[in-house]
Order: sequence, then structure tokens, then C-alpha cells
Amino acid sequence: MPRPLRIAQVGSIIFPIPPTRFGGTERAVSYLTEALVAAGHDVTLFACGDAVTSARLLASRATALNGSQVANALPHFAAHFALVRRHLEEFDIVHFHEEGMHFPCFMDVADRTVTTFHMPLGGPDMRILYDAVPEMPLVSISDRQRLPLPQARWAGTVYHGIPADLYNFNPEPGGYLAFIGRFSPTKQPHEAIRIALAAGMPIKLAGTLYDQDRPYWDKRVKPYLDNPLVEVVGELNDAEKDGFLGKARALLFPIDWEEPFGLVMIEAMATGTPVVAYRCGAVPEVVEDGITGFAVTSLEAAVDAVGRAADLDRAAVRRRFEERFTDTRMAADYVAIYRRLLAGGRD
Repeated sequence: MPRPLRIAQVGSIIFPIPPTRFGGTERAVSYLTEALVAAGHDVTLFACGDAVTSARLLASRATALNGSQVANALPHFAAHFALVRRHLEEFDIVHFHEEGMHFPCFMDVADRTVTTFHMPLGGPDMRILYDAVPEMPLVSISDRQRLPLPQARWAGTVYHGIPADLYNFNPEPGGYLAFIGRFSPTKQPHEAIRIALAAGMPIKLAGTLYDQDRPYWDKRVKPYLDNPLVEVVGELNDAEKDGFLGKARALLFPIDWEEPFGLVMIEAMATGTPVVAYRCGAVPEVVEDGITGFAVTSLEAAVDAVGRAADLDRAAVRRRFEERFTDTRMAADYVAIYRRLLAGGRD
């Protein structure tokens, strides 16, 4: 029996861990941390003092920066990484969930680290960073996410997972379609509305509207809000999402960007609700056509998929979630990567 590992999870100082509402990255970090603790490992979470965790918590600042009026965030990140360095010898492996700012501080101990990026990697800035520090091992959250950096030191792909008991299976859906996400051009809530109306079904939209997305909202979404089939319910917590997703006929995920994973898709699957998504980014890796939903390429195909989604076996959707997307599976996959890296291996 391999001995438990001493693991550092280095989380964000931008949002709380776990987030109170929005924050997919912080959710994933929280789920992974708790699952590693439950598996018997010695886990330390580096985050802010407002984090909630069963791991040992080491905080570089009292509260997350979200909403804080700081003139310069860089000193706060530097202090965060300095705290990790001071405790470095306490860990077998240090797992970063950052955007690469830590690379220069830890390249001398690269073989004892792994980094998960939670965003697309297609911008030229990421290539500049990785070309400068190529020794840092990376884990992708989908195979698609890797494509812009084929030369990177990839240690593996680990799909996100959530606790199996976080959402309840609902065998009997209601008569509406659901959308959850930022009300932004990349998430395309207006397209979800168009799909629902073309299918002749009500749609409920949950999410957050940020100031930078207000022009998009006013131009592309607001004109639909007088339609009685369209309802905006705002931002939801986990308890609210459970019923919202579980009672939906299908989740609409009509994205228009290189989505690296898409946590809301597996949240819907956990309730038994199938997903109708546009075939962008990691969608084809997450959605199994004809089993957990449909990945489509047009509004017309989405409308057809909405009709076919009603015939899918919701119990089978839940089973595939349990087989592929739980937090225990995610933690086991990461532990296998940790041990392989410590033994000198790679993907």
C-alpha cells in the first residue's frame, strides 16, 4: 500500500475557496482538496483566510481580492508564493492552480510541482511564458486544452469532478430548458433563448451579469425578456441549482469559445439532465452523443437535439456522471500523476 502523500494545493487569492456563488476554478480546487483529504492524504491548502476546508489552511491574506480596492495585485501574489516557498520542504508535491505567475519562483523545484491551468491556452502570451520556463509539468483539464501548447511538459489530462452527493438525481423533469453561466458573448445566453423559442419551450436563465458584458446583454438578450417563455432567475447557489437543473428537460450550453472543460455540464448530468451544447472546446470530450446529451454545430441541430433529449435515459445520464465525473475519480487521477512525477515519469 503506497504511503499517503504530503500535498500542497495552491489556490487563488482572487475568489474565495470554495466560492460563495460564481467561480468554477475555485470550485474545482475545493472539490479536489476535500477529496484528497478524504482519501487519507496530508493536504495543505494555500489560499486566503476566508477559505473553508478540512485541509490545513495557510493564508497569505485575510480575504480574497474579489471586490477589494488594491492598487496593485502583484505584491499580493508575490506574498502568496513566498508563503509557499517558506513551507516547501513540508510537501512531496505542490499543485498550483494559477496562470503561470509562479513559474519563475519554482522552476528550481519543477519536478516537485504540477500546474493545472483552468483557462484556454491559445493566446501568444502563454507561449511566451512556457517557452521561458519549459520545465514546469502541466495537467490539462481536457485534451482539447492542450492543443495550443503541444511542446509543453504535459503530465496528464484530468477531467473535473464534483461530489457524487452534491446534486440529487431527478427522474422526472419539468417542461423548461435551463441555462447557467455568465451572461457574456462567449456563453451566448441569447443563443440559448433562440434555441428554446425555436423549440417552442420555456427557458430559465441563471447567471451573473458583469459590467463589461452589459452592452452585449442590452443588445442581444434584453430584446427577448418581454417574451413570456423567457425567465431570468439570477445567480444560484448549489442548493438552488440542484432543483433548477434537476427539473429541466435539458441544459443548453451554446458556447462560442474554446471552453477548457465546462463544469456546469457535469452538474446537470449529476441530476440526470442531459446537455445540448455547441461543439466547441472540450464539449465533445464531456458530452457523449446519444447518452448524456448532444454536441451540435447549429441552431437547427440544437432544436432537433432538444426534442431527442426527452427520449434519453436520465438514469443512464446519472450513471455516466458517476463513472466519469466524481471528485473521488478526479483525486485518484491526480494522485496517480503526482506519484508518476515523483518517480521521474511523465505522460
